[in-house]
Amino acid sequence: MSVLAGHTGSYYSYTFDQALEGLAEAGYRAVELASVPGATEFVDVHGDPDEVRGKLDRLGLEAVSISGHSDLTTAEGLEHGLAVVEWARRYGLPIVNTAIGGPGHIEESEAAFMENIGPLADAAQAAGVTLALEIHGDLMASGERSRPLLERIGHPAVKVNYDTANVEYYSGTRAEDDLPAIADQVAHVHLKDMRGAKGEWDFPAIGEGHVDFARVVEILRGAGFDGPYSVEVEFTGGTPWPPLEEVTAAMRASRETLAPLGLS
Repeated sequence: MSVLAGHTGSYYSYTFDQALEGLAEAGYRAVELASVPGATEFVDVHGDPDEVRGKLDRLGLEAVSISGHSDLTTAEGLEHGLAVVEWARRYGLPIVNTAIGGPGHIEESEAAFMENIGPLADAAQAAGVTLALEIHGDLMASGERSRPLLERIGHPAVKVNYDTANVEYYSGTRAEDDLPAIADQVAHVHLKDMRGAKGEWDFPAIGEGHVDFARVVEILRGAGFDGPYSVEVEFTGGTPWPPLEEVTAAMRASRETLAPLGLS
């Protein structure tokens, strides 16, 4: 049965401890960790996993995945990706989420990415980890666009982290219309709402936007998906982020909105 996690990245401008405490306060028992250079550097993937495990244990939390986005078109991005995979192996996490161009929206070189994805995928397979490429940027702007790329990669360790708002932000296509094209390749889901249109950064609490989450869950269940769902709220971007209590309130409201769909 799928678990509903809270994404620590929703606490973008706060500390890792504040993120974990906020998610526990908001009622989550599962979390998605984050180690994204230049963004949410919450987890030191060169450090001791037991230090992170201790923080979670004290709050009654369980990690289900880690977001380790880096620019996989570069040597530096590959190096970080390999470090995240190895850390996930040591921790015992089954899923590493990443994206071709990292957390930013850059011009993506498919040729450079294809040179790096093989070694990273091989490392993930050896570690017993699934590498979930996020719907994000240009090359994976939608599930429909991502499918042929996954076929070219052709590696059993590489799947998709489906982001229900990114698909519309980058491609202009609603999640409920696009998801059937890739549902059978999804290993992890970012549940993120959207209030704007293509290219408009406005990702509020679940239920305040127009994503049809009931339909999204229905499609995924129909495809046999039983992996983690992770709630991500990114507000209107920029810094400072909303006050800490507002972030936690948004995460709590999101969880409560999703509960009738059988997610907990």
